[in-house]
Amino acid sequence: MKRTSRLIVAIALASTTLAGTAVMANHHKMSNPTVGGAAMAPAKTIVENASAAPNLTTLVAAVKAAGLVDTLASPGPFTVFAPTDTAFEKLPAGTVGTLVKPENKATLTKILTYHVVAGKLTSTDIVGAIKNGGGTATLTTVAGEKLTARLSGNSVVITDGKGGQSAVTTVDVMQSNGVVHVIDSVLLP
Repeated sequence: MKRTSRLIVAIALASTTLAGTAVMANHHKMSNPTVGGAAMAPAKTIVENASAAPNLTTLVAAVKAAGLVDTLASPGPFTVFAPTDTAFEKLPAGTVGTLVKPENKATLTKILTYHVVAGKLTSTDIVGAIKNGGGTATLTTVAGEKLTARLSGNSVVITDGKGGQSAVTTVDVMQSNGVVHVIDSVLLP
């Protein structure tokens, strides 16, 4: 009887393990969200994927102007809150043109690194931190500044140092060196 019980338990454990393996295999086959209609490859870096997204051209140009391409192509991992071209268009007229000038590189770098958090924070991680924080989570950027995350309905909203808010519109775009969350406004320190 004991032997039969052990055999049943062993079969049940093996079945559970195989089922879990199948679920994980299917999870890894799920596709990454698209950004601007472009496929994002989890095996590519943040810079490679952003360069393929037609709605992140301003961000890519700014990253190049700030000299951050090598940083965002490095192993990381990083969590990037990536503003779309439309997000940059919300800034006062002429702001982007002024920021990409060589004499404004330090300011541009500070703004861009304000969109980057060290480590890989998925939407599940961020929502968990918000819940554990009683409704808000403080994220420290690589610029050394703080962002505040909260939930608005089912969406994550990021508040910057000036009180500006940006909604996360696409979550968990996996990269070889981190994760990107697309946002609808530029964050300002």
